[in-house]
Order: sequence, then structure tokens, then C-alpha cells
Amino acid sequence: MEHVMGQDVAIDNVSMQYDGAAGFAVTDINVDIQAGEFFSFLGPSGCGKTTLLRLVSGFLEPTKGAVRIGGKNMRGIGPNKRPTAMIFQNLALFPLMTVADNIGFGLEVRGVSRSKRLKKATELLELVDLPAVEKKRVSDLSGGQMQRVAIARGLAVQPSVLLLDEPLSALDLKLRQYMRTELRKIQKRTGVTFIYITHDQGEALTMSDRIGVMSAAGVIEQVDKADVLYNHPKTAFVADFVGDNNAFRAVVKQTEGDCAAVETSAGMIRGRNPQRLAPGNEAMAFIRPEAIRIAAEKQPQHNQIGCRVESLSFEGAFVTVFLKTGKEQQLVMRQPNDGTTPLLTAGSAIDISFSEKNTLLLASGEVAYA
Repeated sequence: MEHVMGQDVAIDNVSMQYDGAAGFAVTDINVDIQAGEFFSFLGPSGCGKTTLLRLVSGFLEPTKGAVRIGGKNMRGIGPNKRPTAMIFQNLALFPLMTVADNIGFGLEVRGVSRSKRLKKATELLELVDLPAVEKKRVSDLSGGQMQRVAIARGLAVQPSVLLLDEPLSALDLKLRQYMRTELRKIQKRTGVTFIYITHDQGEALTMSDRIGVMSAAGVIEQVDKADVLYNHPKTAFVADFVGDNNAFRAVVKQTEGDCAAVETSAGMIRGRNPQRLAPGNEAMAFIRPEAIRIAAEKQPQHNQIGCRVESLSFEGAFVTVFLKTGKEQQLVMRQPNDGTTPLLTAGSAIDISFSEKNTLLLASGEVAYA
């Protein structure tokens, strides 16, 4: 396959308001996506992810701001003239056509001869690890094979930027997990810039070079690598949306260096204070389920809470324990299934603890799940 270089995509101060709508679908979006990067927009349904993809592809024009691909302003340039291709959520394959004809459809529209289309289809099927199926009908393929054909068809027109609108959402869990790895491999082989949208954190965290987290209000909360988003979220929304988290509403009581003590419904909690919140500030304390432990002994101290076990969920490699505090706040603790943790039963009373290092304090704000 002829090598195609990915191009950078700059979304500069872009807002989009649909005709007749009271508000904006996306507001003041500023993201610079690097050439050859696998970039994902992650957010809840209705946050404007698909709108952004359609703005990049040319199916929509921004109300304000600009989309630039390879440094060129795309305003007024239609989808068929942009160096992009789009893979839709429903894949939009033609079920009664052969695999080769599906892959070559965009080339046929461009006037490419049948022999060249077939050659290109064969090359692309090798690239996506689906050889020798060019004569099959799409309706005879499995879900995972259809995904690969859709990717091959998108790559056939040699785009610099491939746009993917939740293409794995219809697959079962194991196939979805497998295709995440395969998509990443394909992106690395081609060097094409991938822009992927999803509400699935697992997809975004495992595949992406960087992720832009969007709130329900259609704004970008944070753009970072997966480990930074998970371990160092900058807003309450990101902390709550990316991965599981236990959240306490709180008020800052005292500060000391990089840490602070906050008062919550479950007592005093100490944690990291990266935003330098001051005494009197409203805050939120976040503790990941995997950071919670059964307290070795009951003693009055920070970061220890009395709870009762509501229920347990066995999930193979770990056990998820659902708890309630004395104030009826729900908490989640995750224990490894390695034989080292005590066997808990529903209804039992336990004390849990978590370290200051694993407790993050952020300014109070919007959360994904109230």
C-alpha cells in the first residue's frame, strides 16, 4: 500500500449552534491534534462528540472558529474535497456487494479503474489482517470482519485523517476488546491521523495517544494522556467520569504544604491538594475503589470510615464491594481475588481506610454522575 502521511488537525476556538437551537452543541473547543496521532474525544452521550467529528469532516461548518487540516482552513471545503474519510457507527457497508466492491466504492466514485480498485482492496485486506475474502459478500462476514472492511474502505481513498464514530459499539465485549488492539495496530502501520469518538472509557484509555474529555455542556474539560487523566484529573467532572471514583462533598479546614484536610459527611479526610484550595473553599475528595483497604484496626484518624457491606459482585480477577457509610453514602471498594483479603459478607460492619497519597482534593464542580 502506498504510504500516506497523517496531517495535523487544529480545532481553533470552535463553537457550533444548530439552526433553531437555544444553546451551543459545542463551545469554544481548542484542540491541536498532531499528525499521526491516535486522538479520542471521550464524553457522555449528547456532549457534542459527533458534532465535532462532523465539523472536521465537513458535513457541518462551525458557527464560529476554524478547523484547519495540515495548516489549511477548511471553511467552505466540502467532505469530498477534504483529506478525510469517516467510518460511521453503523459502518454503512453495502451488504449485497462483495468485500472488494465495498472497499473500492470511494475509488469508483473517483473514476479509478476496476483492476486498480481490486488491487487496492487486496492490499488493504492484507493490511487489516483479513486476506482472501475480497469475493465474499459483506452479509456473509462476522461483526469483527465487517469492522475491518469498513476500516479498509476508509483507508482506500488514502486519507490523511480517518474519523471514527464509535465503530465498535455494536460488538460484544470480547470482540470489542480485541478490535481495540487491532485498530491501534492498523493506525500504527499506516501513520494516518485517527480521530475517534466514544463514551467508552476502556476504548479511549487503551487505544489513544491522547484523550480530550468533554462534559455534558459540550466543553473540553481536559486533554492529556490516559495515565495523566486517570491519576491527575484537573476537574471534578474528569475525576468522576474517567474510571470509577468515590466522591465526597467537602469543605477545606486546614492546609499544609501540598496537602489539605477537609470535612465531609464521613469525617475528616486528608489528601493531595494540587489546586492549592484554601480553608473555607468548597471541595470534593476523590478516592479510587482500588485504593480502599479494610482497616487493620479501629482508631480515630483521618481517612478511616465505618461502613456496612451492602453487596458484593464477583468479577473474576477482583471482587467489587458496595458499601454504605453511617450517613448512607454509597462507596465502592475493589479487592483483588488473590486469596489475601478477608472474605466479606453482606450486612457485616467494617472499617475502611485509604492513604493521603491516594486521596485527591479538587474544587467542587459538575460531576458526570450525581
